[in-house]
Amino acid sequence: MAQALYPVVGVDIGKDTMHVVALDQSGAIAHKQRCTRATVLTRLLQLDADLIAMEACPGAHHLGRCLSEQGRAVHLLVAADVRAFVRGHKNDYNDAQAIAEAAVRPTVRTVCIKSIEQQDVQMLHRLRARLVRQRTALINQARALLLEAGIPIAQGRKTIARKLPELLARDDVALSSCRREMLTQCLNGWRQAQAEAEQIEAQLSQVARSDERCQRLLAVPGVGPLTATALVAAVGNASEFRSGRDLAAWLGLVPRQHSTGGVPRLLGISKRGNTYVRWLLCHGGRSVREHLKRDQHPWGPWITALEARMHPNKATVAVAAKLARVCWTILRKGQTYQPRAGQANNSTNNRFCGAHAG
Repeated sequence: MAQALYPVVGVDIGKDTMHVVALDQSGAIAHKQRCTRATVLTRLLQLDADLIAMEACPGAHHLGRCLSEQGRAVHLLVAADVRAFVRGHKNDYNDAQAIAEAAVRPTVRTVCIKSIEQQDVQMLHRLRARLVRQRTALINQARALLLEAGIPIAQGRKTIARKLPELLARDDVALSSCRREMLTQCLNGWRQAQAEAEQIEAQLSQVARSDERCQRLLAVPGVGPLTATALVAAVGNASEFRSGRDLAAWLGLVPRQHSTGGVPRLLGISKRGNTYVRWLLCHGGRSVREHLKRDQHPWGPWITALEARMHPNKATVAVAAKLARVCWTILRKGQTYQPRAGQANNSTNNRFCGAHAG
């Protein structure tokens, strides 16, 4: 096979324009050009390149899929790894050159190109997260408005959903007409956000029922439809990770190191990677600690020993890291979670967010 003219091409993706830099065999810049978003695919296909690299950013997965369908080798790089290769002043061409140079380094991490289905599920999760934040903000604002009138309401969605309509319906409550109107707006906005969030949750439940990988993950204690769909959407079959510890490290569930002079020193967890999936796994880990029937599950003695020697929050993170490793085994090796004989399968009892087990 004839050797390609350009071993690697770096693409700096922008909203409207793209900057392309091609390196020759010696690593020097052999070609560079500025393209519009409409013409970049055609220009890249015209280049005789072994590898096309770009940062994993909005639009990169779509462009990567289009190039892969045309038989081109594509690498999506972690943006934090590319930063170290930027030389001189920061501009679009220097960024594209840094991407090309980083792509040939074996230690630079790559991101698996996501399918359209994976991105659709991630979009559903992001929409739901926005609705949950909006719902929480409206609840807090309504409680603050009532507290200014000397009317305290306990925390919780169910409490305010029951109490607020009752207060607005009563004439003997000391609320001005302006404050009643504002509280009514908060209540209506909360109800709308709640309805939309429940609709998205129903869609995610349907995705979990139709995906065989999600069904296998649901058998794990502490993993519900939210966690299962978010994890599959983020990592697919987890083929990018060599081990379960690599997945846990990518999720930021392993200790940070600050070692020197041959003396190892471990700090708190790194909190790198996918914040949302880590948050879900930590909630699942907390639920496993609180609800798992320890006398009926092989994890029971291990969790009890954890709690005896560390803070409960640290134990929760340790359980979350274990969940990540178990999920990697299920996704990467196609295995099914097998609880101990005599233990009931708890996947049907998991709360929606993966926050109940046992």
